Amino acid sequence: MKIKKLIAPVLSLSLLIPSMAQAAVPMPSPTPTVNTPAIELRASLDRLLSEHFALAVSAMRTAYDGSKDAAAAYNALDQNALDMQPAIESLYGKEGAAEFERIFRAHNKYTDDLVKATKAGDMTARKKAEQQVENFVEEFSTFLGKATAGKLPQQTAEQVLRLHEDQVQEVFDDYVAGDYTGAYQAYREGFNEMFTVSKALSTAITAQLPEKFNNTKPDTKAADLRSALNRLAAEHFALSVLEMQKQYDNAKDYNALIQAEAANTADFKAAISSIYGQAGADQFEKIWTENHVNAQADYVKAVQNNDQNARQAVQKRISQFTMDFAAFLDAATAQKLPKDAALAALTQHENQVQQVLDQYAAGSYTNAYQTNRAGYELMFGVGQALGNGIVSQMPDKFMDTAAPAPSVMTVWMKVNSKQLNIDSKTTMMDTTPFIWNNMTYIPLRFLSEGIGADVKWDQKAQQVTVMAGKDTLKFWIGKDFMEVNGTKKQVGAKVFVNKDGRTVVPLRFITELLGWNVKWTQQDGSITLTKAM
Repeated sequence: MKIKKLIAPVLSLSLLIPSMAQAAVPMPSPTPTVNTPAIELRASLDRLLSEHFALAVSAMRTAYDGSKDAAAAYNALDQNALDMQPAIESLYGKEGAAEFERIFRAHNKYTDDLVKATKAGDMTARKKAEQQVENFVEEFSTFLGKATAGKLPQQTAEQVLRLHEDQVQEVFDDYVAGDYTGAYQAYREGFNEMFTVSKALSTAITAQLPEKFNNTKPDTKAADLRSALNRLAAEHFALSVLEMQKQYDNAKDYNALIQAEAANTADFKAAISSIYGQAGADQFEKIWTENHVNAQADYVKAVQNNDQNARQAVQKRISQFTMDFAAFLDAATAQKLPKDAALAALTQHENQVQQVLDQYAAGSYTNAYQTNRAGYELMFGVGQALGNGIVSQMPDKFMDTAAPAPSVMTVWMKVNSKQLNIDSKTTMMDTTPFIWNNMTYIPLRFLSEGIGADVKWDQKAQQVTVMAGKDTLKFWIGKDFMEVNGTKKQVGAKVFVNKDGRTVVPLRFITELLGWNVKWTQQDGSITLTKAM
């Protein structure tokens, strides 16, 4: 496996309950809840983005294997993309939704082309497909950066999207190589990463459009709990369905899936332990495995053998599980998640898991994927209900703390003026910003050093290097592209040296790249840049 480290870690299972050692002075805020408009946005993105990952992997695997359900898998993946559109339209209008559809649906085809090229051993075609995927990363990250007005910076979106595509390809390549353990370890990594993405994207959207979400936040402690439970429950469903199908087919990767589901169970147990202690976790594990996970494997055997008596016996065990687990949740949450509500959800979940296998075994693949998607969506209702029960039971554990107010850096300059003002401190430059070809240019060194970045000039290579925090930016005189941490990006106009011997770059590009807000005053040609530091 060559999986890259995640850009931002997923919520640690051992920290589902925030540590009191981390607590600061509580905010004078209302009782914590998992039910706010912003948290609903995050939960919707949790579902759609993680489902995209799961279906993308399934579509690639089934296409490579030439499986009978390959077409149904790809259609489900395509429908997932279409299901994202109403949310996009509600935020960014019909034009934004149409652009999203154009970019996002096309990239599903690029990965399909990559599979076909790999299967044919055509490396030229594979490289072409990989380049199409890379083009998607650049185009879609630009779309997200512009749509969110820079609240999700384009370069951050690009890093996240590239990681996602790398993870999808890693799962596929490991699978093709017969490294099934590696494939499903990569699957779990990539699946979990989608919940990190949904947190970042929902945070950007709500920061951009606070009124649409009643000024609520998607990154509260209660929201993190709900998302973590969403992840565990959804991954359990996805792995269970896949494992049962693989067992039915006597597939070579079945044992690797058993290991993956066991790891999910261990994570779930750790989550329960962090909330209800080791005794609660041990009780959970016993109920969860005997008449649930193990019973599902026995259900597959009954279907394989067309043994109705065995099927009914297994269904009786599973029914017992739903009652036992509903009682466990009722007691653990002190009736904040009532037994009857838990039982109804668990019964529906088990029925859907069984129905997916029955439809798959009958060759009704379109129906199997439709049921699969409905069952997957149900898991997010489980995350909401259990999260609500826990937060209602232990509100003090999920009170958010007052964050220190961010400092805001302000940079002021003016076209044709040598004055540079940074946080009320004035510096006189030896050159000025200017307008050329309807584009405002600013001196790179003065801006960079003024905000605390290091600047180096390589005369031989005609290269300017800017080191801002963890980022390294490289520009070349006479070129209309640059590099950010080794990744090539288009500047939009050539970088050049002005009459004063200073390297100048387009204002809009460099500020968007570094995440600054820009205010242009037409009357006097002044430029004000602000950024929370």
